[in-house]
Amino acid sequence: MAPTFADVAKANYVLLTTFTKDGRPKPTPIWAVPDGDRLLVITEADSWKVKRIRNTPRVTVAVCDMRGNPKSEAVEATAAVLDPSHNGEIYDGIGRRYGLIGKVFNFFSKLRGGMEKNVGLELRAS
Repeated sequence: MAPTFADVAKANYVLLTTFTKDGRPKPTPIWAVPDGDRLLVITEADSWKVKRIRNTPRVTVAVCDMRGNPKSEAVEATAAVLDPSHNGEIYDGIGRRYGLIGKVFNFFSKLRGGMEKNVGLELRAS
């Protein structure tokens, strides 16, 4: 049985696949924070996944392991780049969801300028 977006949202690791202009898939394992009917992700503002999402909001999400090996079928979704004002909310969610490891990630990310250099992504089921 194919997973739903809600099933993927429960996973510790999510395989986010963005697509190039010519349609080639580019998968990346991520941490994501469920927030109602959406998933929130923090990433570097100048990352390739952000550039691809700005070009085309179509993405897929799947359950994966920490190395990015898929553990479920992909689910179609759409992505939007959020204003950096949402970064604090996403960092707080990562800290709550991933516990001590999430808090350590947040600390070092913020130390490297994450509040200014990062943006949030909003993922929603298509």
